[in-house]
Amino acid sequence: MKPWAERFYNSETWRACRDGFLKSKGYLCERCSTPADPVVAKIAHHKTYLTKQNINDPAIALSWDNLEALCQDCHNKEHHRNNDRRRYAFDEEGNLVSPPIRRKFREGSTPRAGG
Repeated sequence: MKPWAERFYNSETWRACRDGFLKSKGYLCERCSTPADPVVAKIAHHKTYLTKQNINDPAIALSWDNLEALCQDCHNKEHHRNNDRRRYAFDEEGNLVSPPIRRKFREGSTPRAGG
């Protein structure tokens, strides 16, 4: 959890909102749960992500219209869908290969020799 969000997520107001919302959804994941395979939702996910700028806006932070009941797997997929951090991958023949190293540099900086 980001330090600027700790106060909000530890508040009684958020806990009551989250608990009421999850209860209203039957504690079932809205993405992967089916009648034949019910999956428990433990997370009230904000569809519009909370930021330092909007965390105090109840229309975003506490609105049930901005929440989605998710299981841990679906929540992880949501937040890590653009971060391909696999340590290993496989080629077309099934051989184990390391994925390419992706390094991000700040604008205007240059990579240092040796890493």
